[in-house]
Amino acid sequence: MNLKYAIVGTGAIGGYYGGRLANSDKDVHFLFNTEYEHVNQNGLRVDSVKGDFVINPINAYHSTADMPKCDVVLVGLKSTQNHLLPQILPPLLKPDTLVVLIQNGLGLEGKLAAALPNQPIAGAAAFICSSRVGQGHIRHADYGALNIGTYQGDNQNIITQIKNDFERAGVPFTIASDLNEMRWRKLVWNIPYNGLTVALNTSTDKLMSTPSTRALVTDLMNEVVDAASVCDAIIEREFVDKMLAMTDRMTPYSPSMKLDFDNHRPMEIEAIYTNPVKTALTAGYHMRKTEMLEQELRFIASRH
Repeated sequence: MNLKYAIVGTGAIGGYYGGRLANSDKDVHFLFNTEYEHVNQNGLRVDSVKGDFVINPINAYHSTADMPKCDVVLVGLKSTQNHLLPQILPPLLKPDTLVVLIQNGLGLEGKLAAALPNQPIAGAAAFICSSRVGQGHIRHADYGALNIGTYQGDNQNIITQIKNDFERAGVPFTIASDLNEMRWRKLVWNIPYNGLTVALNTSTDKLMSTPSTRALVTDLMNEVVDAASVCDAIIEREFVDKMLAMTDRMTPYSPSMKLDFDNHRPMEIEAIYTNPVKTALTAGYHMRKTEMLEQELRFIASRH
């Protein structure tokens, strides 16, 4: 079976992964907002450490009402826009269409399932350094693996097909046995680096090369591991060392929240900070340093 893909949110994440699939001759349909006219004329450009490419001609649309129903919908929107999904998604959906949220944070799938109670839903975590640098222009600087886990529905067969498609497109792809654990593992990286780069107006390499901030990053990571353990997600302590080492090797990078802040877009504070803090507190653990960072970010957002 040849899967038909829809990309909702063709930015740094959706543009890269959808572009990879389209570049390997998969049937991919892209939703654009303000960039529609430019991309329809010029295509989607991806500058990647794995090789540059342009998708032109491209299946580009300005509304999901004009798009075909698809087998898989990859959502690359920021979680701050998820309230729009119940209106955006229905034209794309068949009863067995799998909706995959390639997003950061916790509690995302549950909110979508409340709006679409019978729809197959999965979550995915992208371990990638990618950014949108212009209209229809994505720059992929480092990494690129995708990890996916089921939330709702019997999705084993279609996820296996998705894995095959992504691997043929040159994307490392793993299937998580536990979506909740996968989400908490991504938070081990996201909570320190997203918030601290905004609060301290810096980048990942500077956080890592300064002893005081490196210690703070490590403390925040360990706090996430502790919180995960009371939320039915066991993460080995060595994972912290792995994330630190990975970031040491990483191309100097401004995470998605820093890019959102610099470009005067809403920050994903609720999904990445508020939801984990509340979830852990309900389970009996207080993420004190994470909560402090959340409060700082809310102050910064109110003055921005």
